[in-house]
Amino acid sequence: MDKIRIIGGHPLKGRILVSGAKNAALPLMAAALLIDEPLWLENIPGLGDIGTMASLLTELGAAIEFDGGSGTAHRMKLQAATIKDTTASYDLVRKMRASVLVLGPLLAREGKAKVSLPGGCAIGTRPIDLHLKGLAQMGAVIELVDGYVAASAPKGLSGARIVFPNVSVGATENLLMAASIAHGETVLVNAAREPEIADLAHCLVAMGADIGGIGTDTLTIQGAERLHGATHTVIADRIETGTFAMAAAVTDGDVELVGGRVDDIGAVAQTLTRAGVEITPTEAGFRARRANGELLGVDVMTEPFPGFPTDLQAQFMALMTSASGAAMVTETIFENRFMHVPELCRMGANINVHGASAMIRGVKRLTGAPVMATDLRASVSLVIAGLAAEGQTVLNRVYHLDRGYERLVDKLAACGAQIERLKE
Repeated sequence: MDKIRIIGGHPLKGRILVSGAKNAALPLMAAALLIDEPLWLENIPGLGDIGTMASLLTELGAAIEFDGGSGTAHRMKLQAATIKDTTASYDLVRKMRASVLVLGPLLAREGKAKVSLPGGCAIGTRPIDLHLKGLAQMGAVIELVDGYVAASAPKGLSGARIVFPNVSVGATENLLMAASIAHGETVLVNAAREPEIADLAHCLVAMGADIGGIGTDTLTIQGAERLHGATHTVIADRIETGTFAMAAAVTDGDVELVGGRVDDIGAVAQTLTRAGVEITPTEAGFRARRANGELLGVDVMTEPFPGFPTDLQAQFMALMTSASGAAMVTETIFENRFMHVPELCRMGANINVHGASAMIRGVKRLTGAPVMATDLRASVSLVIAGLAAEGQTVLNRVYHLDRGYERLVDKLAACGAQIERLKE
């Protein structure tokens, strides 16, 4: 199993091209199941999760082509001319939670779907009950059988007014896709507002869908008889953007994030500014560096967009380990997302967890150590800590990183980080 070795203490300086957003690309790929014509997606990141979704869609009957015939290409053609199977198997779905996003499109197009209950990172239960309740309101009959969701709608799905009791990105995406070819009008109230939701909606509109309220918490969809092929460019990854901004700050570096959009990380940019990080827009994106040479402890609470994203909580905690003073990080989205804390403490961090909150007291310098990744975002938080630490850090179980960060080692090394991937 590969490892990553980092020799800390080297400021990051230069430019980093932000990849396409994994969390936008995955539902966009699933949307290809709604049509029999080609869907072209530009700016697709070369990631493990993209390969997993491609394998799942191929199993269902989609033909997928990558630029240059490589799974790490940045252009993808998907065409589900015929759905040959409506069952998403456990072997693929267990690897990635986003696989459940094929449920809505399959059910809407074929009138039936059987999807394994999802897997992914071990950061909490993350039930899919809101997906299922919403589809049931649209007329689906749903059963849970042997670890699978078996759904049917022989007469098709019908529009409904669906009020989410709490914000769910995945449920919003699944129901948005299903509603785009359902009979009549569907209204999604308290819908998620993440940029990835808007990106999916814009793609569906390009495919012929009628969607109102894009970017708000109320989406109104007039079901179309059929959609058609389209070309769509995936938005830049705001989580990668925030991650590299924090890496620049923790190393007292100066990095321009090409393609990064400050608007997509508004709450993060505000928090970083309070912590002593200067965010300066440029023609190509924005620049991140420390404002006055010192990081300051800042409290933060994770919230649905436009709040501070849970997917940047671990990285921010790593940043705060080197800040002056204390910081309180409170996690409100997932109940099991502090698994990086013991590993950060192995590096000398001073962190105390109390329920859903962690108190971080900044230390003068972290110390390199062997550490182990537990999930995708936790793993990159350890990379950030390693960049700031004195001496050598060796990160184990780096396959988590491959799921969500494209060419992470290469991008950091190009900006002066002493980092390498060790093959085993």
